[in-house]
Amino acid sequence: MTDSREDDRTVKLAEHLAFSRSFQPLFNEGMAMVDETAGYLDGEGRAEAKRLDRAGATLYAAESMRLTTRLMQVASWLLLQRAANQGDMSRSQVEAEKVKVRLEGLGSAKESPQYGQLPERFRDLVERAIKLERRIAMLDREIYGTGGPDEPGTEANNPVGQQIDLLKTAFHG
Repeated sequence: MTDSREDDRTVKLAEHLAFSRSFQPLFNEGMAMVDETAGYLDGEGRAEAKRLDRAGATLYAAESMRLTTRLMQVASWLLLQRAANQGDMSRSQVEAEKVKVRLEGLGSAKESPQYGQLPERFRDLVERAIKLERRIAMLDREIYGTGGPDEPGTEANNPVGQQIDLLKTAFHG
């Protein structure tokens, strides 16, 4: 039987990442993705969307709304973590605010027959945003214990597997 004081000393890699200087590269990556996507959608993407047929244009519009929503949720989470990291907010304040942030709930049109017709750069942005969102959702689950796969025997319930996933996340794997 373990002493509860011993449990309190357990170092969680995700929490250490999110509340340390190591967080800055993840923050920079997320914010750069937001800027890159906004620039694309307002410029090149707008022109590319006009060349799509009606079904493609409809899919593009729906997927671009999912993309911007996904990235705004990611940016919100990153900004909350940065505020906590810099001491501007306590962990309890972050937890109270982050209930407004929804990660991994948007889905994607990747299975649609028209998805391959969407501009390549747009598809790349969608896929990169989904990967970034998943990485952040995994960190969120590790730090705050919210949601996530709960099936017995999955890697998410395996402490070693969790740490390996977190290392992959921390090093962009």
